Amino acid sequence: MTELNHRERATLRAVAEGHAEISCSCEPDLFVDGLSCCDQATVRDLVRNGLIEAAAEGPCGGRVPARLTAAGKRALAGNPVAA
Repeated sequence: MTELNHRERATLRAVAEGHAEISCSCEPDLFVDGLSCCDQATVRDLVRNGLIEAAAEGPCGGRVPARLTAAGKRALAGNPVAA
């Protein structure tokens, strides 16, 4: 992942603005304003690439706030993300 597409950028903005929760699992799901994100493949790519993460620990399958990592903040600011 070297450049974010529109959907990835929008997902990162939702997380940055505090609108997102993430499920505690090996294949996390994202919820924006309480609703399931329609593109879980994008969410999982952002997690695998280290751009978003859970802000706290929670029970398996539970929801916790999502947050940007330092790399996610850089990517949202327009800096390229290393693959």
